Amino acid sequence: MGEYIVELSKYFICGMMVLYTISCLYAFRYAGDGGKRPVYVIQNILMFLIQTLCFVNLILVSRGSVTYLFEESSTGAYSNSVLYLFLFAFVEVFLLAVLLLVPAIYENCNRQLLNNMCMLLGIGLMMISRLSYLRAIKQYVIVLVSLIVSLLIPFIFSRVRFLKRITWLYAAVGIVLLSAVLIMGEVTRGSNISVEIAGLSFQPSEFVKIIFIFFLAGALWEDTSFLRVALTAVLAGIHVIVLVLSKDLGGALIFFIAYVLMVFVATRNYLYLLTGVLGGSGAAVAAYRLFAHVRVRVLAWQNPWSYIDNQGYQITQSLFAVGSGSWFGMGLLKGDPNVIPFVSADFIFSSICEELGVVFGICLILVCVSCFITIMQIALRINDRFYQLIVYGIGAMYIFQIFLTIGGGIKFIPLTGVTLPFISYGGSSVMSTMMMFFIIQGIYIRLEQEGGAHSGRTGRH
Repeated sequence: MGEYIVELSKYFICGMMVLYTISCLYAFRYAGDGGKRPVYVIQNILMFLIQTLCFVNLILVSRGSVTYLFEESSTGAYSNSVLYLFLFAFVEVFLLAVLLLVPAIYENCNRQLLNNMCMLLGIGLMMISRLSYLRAIKQYVIVLVSLIVSLLIPFIFSRVRFLKRITWLYAAVGIVLLSAVLIMGEVTRGSNISVEIAGLSFQPSEFVKIIFIFFLAGALWEDTSFLRVALTAVLAGIHVIVLVLSKDLGGALIFFIAYVLMVFVATRNYLYLLTGVLGGSGAAVAAYRLFAHVRVRVLAWQNPWSYIDNQGYQITQSLFAVGSGSWFGMGLLKGDPNVIPFVSADFIFSSICEELGVVFGICLILVCVSCFITIMQIALRINDRFYQLIVYGIGAMYIFQIFLTIGGGIKFIPLTGVTLPFISYGGSSVMSTMMMFFIIQGIYIRLEQEGGAHSGRTGRH
């Protein structure tokens, strides 16, 4: 009986993910919240059904197997099904708490953005649970702490009034933090990107992203003259150069793209956009010539099959995983995603396609795109230029990071080694992304309360 449930459930999981994706797109047709409330309820039901079916699969397939969490002895042995049941309970309680607590505290929050955040978090926590128990437990703790920290952000935005006046402090703090990592940071896969404090390792660049966006918004919201743009370019360039020296090229690319797009949005000057494109292209060529690991990644991208045993091993295993999953996946615990190096961080999308199916993966991308569209809609309705630029910058960083991660994993572009927001394993990434989403919530709630958010044709969200 269990085998039939496992086999049929993968089709139900894909079907419910398709329905959730359709509901995201369908919600855009409504002007006000009144018509969207039933859609939000349906989304919540689908979200919990997907989680339930996924963990039921994990429990049924893993019955009888034992994991040694702490030591290779009977005292550290736990039934896998019991562990999955514990992890399932945490995910369900956590998602329920977020969906009930946030609207209760902040009545005017954006429910579409909140639902999508919970959906992506749930998928990420479930897949990390499947890939590694210990990493899942660490991720769960970090997600919980991230929520507690993020819940304070809208309250802070309702009280703080000096954010526009400390533009150059943002730049100074960002450069100092990145420089400190360059000097004192630990080398992770060839890059100086992390530091360890009191036994906890984190990546400051993930949080500098937020400071960087505030710096650009503060510099450009009121003055878009050539001198101001040039000064901003110099300070933004220092951020990027420090990241390049740290060999965090994926992070450097995200910072650079955010700068170019925010300057373009602020100035509406296509010459700046063209200059940014040409400058980025030149920087990419220079990075290829200067850094050996960039040449290796480009080589692996061009023809991974010729180097399948070394340079191309990661990407070929990723492509095998996506291909073997077909449309509806092999089923949870039926694939072998752990053969991909760093699968929980860099290639989690490939593991999702292998076991949950390409249909599920496509819907996941569309849910992320739905988040981006919602962010852009919020930005369009904000009158205050400073806060509008912040929302634009967060949206640009978010969608571009998704493009880099998924594009690298499916061989569309060379691999950059950045995480998939909310889904990949990585405490700094999930915390900074959640903070970004709550910054958007805080901006919208504050400006709506002050009458600064205008309802146009698309109405309130």
